[in-house]
Parts: sequence; C-alpha cells; structure tokens
Amino acid sequence: MATDLTVSTMKATRRSQQWFGAEGRSGMLYRSWVRNQGHGPEVFDGRPVIGIASTWSELAPCNAHLDRVAEAVRRGVWQAGGYPLVFPVMATGETLMRPTAMLYRNLVALVGEELMRANPLDGVVLLAGCDKTTPGLLMAAASVDLPAIMVTGGPMLNGKYQGGDVGSGTHVWKFEAEVKAGRMTEAECAVAEGCMARSNGHCMTMGTASTMACLAEALGMQLPGSATWPAVDSRRYETAQSAGRRIVELVEDDIRPSAILTRGAFENAIRANAAIGGSTNAVIHLLAIAGRVGVDLSLDDFDHLVRQVPTLVDLMPSGRFLMEDFCYAGGLPVVLRRLAEAGLLNEELTVTGETMGRNVAGATCWNDEVIRTWAAPLQPAGSGTAVLRGNLCPDGAVLKQSAASEHLLVHEGRAVVFDSPEEYHAVCDDEDLDVAADDVIVVRGAGPKGYPGMPEVANVPIPTRLLKQGVTDMVRISDGRMSGTGFGTVVLHVSPEAAVGGPLALVRTGDRIRLDVPARTLDVLVSHEELGRRTAGWAAQARPEDRSGYRWLYREHVLQADAGADFDFLVGSRGDAVPRDSH
Repeated sequence: MATDLTVSTMKATRRSQQWFGAEGRSGMLYRSWVRNQGHGPEVFDGRPVIGIASTWSELAPCNAHLDRVAEAVRRGVWQAGGYPLVFPVMATGETLMRPTAMLYRNLVALVGEELMRANPLDGVVLLAGCDKTTPGLLMAAASVDLPAIMVTGGPMLNGKYQGGDVGSGTHVWKFEAEVKAGRMTEAECAVAEGCMARSNGHCMTMGTASTMACLAEALGMQLPGSATWPAVDSRRYETAQSAGRRIVELVEDDIRPSAILTRGAFENAIRANAAIGGSTNAVIHLLAIAGRVGVDLSLDDFDHLVRQVPTLVDLMPSGRFLMEDFCYAGGLPVVLRRLAEAGLLNEELTVTGETMGRNVAGATCWNDEVIRTWAAPLQPAGSGTAVLRGNLCPDGAVLKQSAASEHLLVHEGRAVVFDSPEEYHAVCDDEDLDVAADDVIVVRGAGPKGYPGMPEVANVPIPTRLLKQGVTDMVRISDGRMSGTGFGTVVLHVSPEAAVGGPLALVRTGDRIRLDVPARTLDVLVSHEELGRRTAGWAAQARPEDRSGYRWLYREHVLQADAGADFDFLVGSRGDAVPRDSH
C-alpha cells in the first residue's frame, strides 16, 4: 500500500496537475473555466482526471446510445475517486457515410490522438461502436500512450422476421438476391427491412463492428466478457461503470497501452479472429494498430498463425446464430479459454491487471451449438483468413474461407473486368451481359487511393440473369473490402491496388485467372512479357477533384492495405508530452 508521501508525490506529478495544479494566472484560468460546469474546487485536488472519448452521434446509428454509456462510465470514475470529463471524437458510421467510413478512420485516430494529448487528462476511456470507431480510437490511444480502456457499445438484439432470425448486413445481401431472382416481393422486402435493426447497437452478425469489439477484448484493452453484451442489456451499462472504476486504477498503477499491445497480444487477437469467424477488415485494422505501437506484424501472420485454429463460433455470416446467442453462450472468454487449452493463447497483460489466461480460466460455455468445442468445430483448423500471393497480388490479398463456397476455393475462369463498382452495377441487371457462372468478376479502382478510402464493395451481387438460374456464388476479385457481414468467394485487399499500377490494373476481360486457396495463390495466366508490355502502356487516372482538402491528404499519404492503410505520417507513437502553456 502506498504511503501518504508516495500518494502526495503521485498527485503532484499527475499530467493533469500541469493544468489544474498550476500557480498564478494559468492555474486560475484552467480551474475557473471548468468550474462554470458546476464543479467545486475539490475536483482539482490531484485526483486522476479521466477523459471519456465518445463517438456518439445520431449520424452513426450504431453509436447513437453512447451518450448513455458515457453516463455509466462517469458513475464508475466518480466511484473510484476520479474526475470524469466527456469529450467528443468524430463518429464514423459505415451505415450512412459516403463513400465509406474507412476514408475517415485515420481522421478519427488523428483527432482522437490530438485531443488526448492537448487536454489535461491522466487516462482515457474509449467509447466506440460502429466499424471504424473502434480501431480509430485504439490507434489514437496507442499513439498517445496514456492509460486507456475501451468500452464498445454492444450489438443490437437479434433481428426477427417471419418467425426466424435475420442478421444485419448479412440478410441485406440475401434479401437483395431474393428480390432480383423474383423469389421475394418488394413489399415483403420492405417489411423485412424493418426487422433487422430493432434496437440500439451495432450489427449483431459477426461483422466488422462485432469483430473489432471482440478483438479489443482479445488484445486485452477491454474488460473480459464485455464485447458481447447487447447494447440494450443492463449489463452493458454495468460493464461501462466497471470500466470507469478500472481506468482510475490503471492511472494509479501507470499501466499504458504499450504494456498491453504487445506482439503476443496481437497473436491472441489474430487467433481469436479465426476462431470467431471474424471479418477480413480486422486484418487492416490490426496492422494499423500494431504500426502505432511499433509491433512487427505482417500480412503473412494472419495466415500462418491460424493454421491450427478451427472456426468455433457458429455465427452469421459463416454460420447460423447471432451475437445475442454468442453472448448468452458465454461470449469471447469461452473462445479464449479454448484457445488457451489448445496451447494457442499467450499470457499477456490486460486492462484488468491480470494476464489473459487468468481472466478466462473460469469461463463456462452454456451452449456448445453456438460456441463449438475444439473436437467438433464449425469449420476445421486452417479455415480462417487465407493470405494469397501471386502475380496478381505480389503484396498479398485475403479471402475469408469460412464465408466462401468450397467448390470455388480452387477455380480457373475467364476474367470479366470492371474499372469501378459503379461500372459493374450499371450493367449487372442486364439480361444480355456477357458473363457465365464460371467466370471471375474483377472490380478494381476500389483500393485505398483509388476510390478513395477502400469501400466495402468487393462482394458485388451475382449478375441477375445468373441469380435467376440459381447461381448463388462466383469468384470475385477486388482491391476493395467487403463488409464483415458479407459472404461469398471474394478475394479482397489486392495489393498493390490498381490505382497505383498494381497488376490488377493490367487485367483485361478474357484473361484467364487461377485461384488456388489451399496453395495460397492467385494468378492471371498471362506471360511476364505481356504484363510488361501492358505496364509500359499504363497511366494513372487524373483526379482533379482532389487537389485540396481531406481527400487530397488521404490520397497523398495513405499506405496500401498490406500495411494497414494508415497515413504514413501517423505510424508510430508520439507519446503524451504536455504541450506548452500559452497563458
């Protein structure tokens, strides 16, 4: 137990005391302006000042309840003797933002980082929900390296339609295909549309939001079991209150993200992603977060680290159930315990102050149908994300095996090429479109620089004429992403992208493409000499509309997908050094 002298010294050296403990005019200014909110002078006695970084916004429907979650966090901070201050960080909702929320993930990280550093904070609670807010805030916290803990907003309740479960995102693609094939009416689809999102929260499928919430927990940055509580469950708010108490203790113990986000923690997250059937978008986000803390993580780690990991969680889009079911079955701690029992969980420090293994040692599974055992998995070991190499993707590409069709994992077909998603959508309903079921649809111009922002467009719908014939899947290839709620045999994140002259830019309709997922290869069957001739004749498209503004900044500085698509000037940690006092 700390002595009174030690406690006094800790208070005097708290970061926030350089503001609130200052003498003379500066201290008076800082304290007096905060007191206009009704806080008495006792809050400046050296107690930890905790920032609550909220991505609440009604323009980000997944995050629209985070104001209430913030109140629960505040209660916990007060209970533990801290001083909570809520501040807004840009919210990015994949549901509404155009062209894609991914365009703004790095801006979330940049804004969050600067706000944390510029203000009198000793620790921070990260409130996130929709896809890009979780990695964006983790990137920010990693770069500032103040004590931090994440609280995600939780998934929606299960969707319900005609007596069965429907999953957000996943059933959007399914219903669209049913309408196009004439098996569902527009009126029926309108009813179903209102059944998918029936409560606050993010997607209740294992989409990117659910995936990143689970991976924040697997990284050790979120309290055990807290990733899966539904947004409207009272235990979501209990968890938030507990996080508010815990951040004060993290400040007292000076436990920072750099102590938690180790190489071993990222290995835990990669294996957890495979076991839950998580989103391929996790690849880009984990690479970006690792880059902020200087952890040596590569695209190939996402393949070789999961060769021994089966898919254990039976959730849409890979399986049958939804996040509510996963939660009540025991949630992520059960998955992590099963990884530990298989010798595949590293003993890394977490925000609890304990190691991951100790956190999950008592986890109990209440439903082996939802969270399968190691002996009876949903899909066998090695069925997670596959990293492909070949002359079409020299820097890599990824494919989610658990959401793909087995008969297409080894496939050769004729390329049918489109220079943008819009070009494809303009003709995909055309009954005369020259495309066959064994063709390979290529949609390029959708990478980080090309679109810009790398939108979730790679799982383009099957051409309507083929849908009517009963075709449910085709090989599709793109330098873009797909929603974590999506499914199909879709090759994603082709690097380097077409917009920077990657080989995808050189493919022509009629070329033969060979995909061999077991061999981890993707090639266009064109000679090296012919590709050289095509390269010599290639020129980048001019983008006059992006000569200024944020999109210009993005295109100038974004890295390729295999490097996490962060900005080149944001890689690494810049620490929490207090800016100069101008008063």
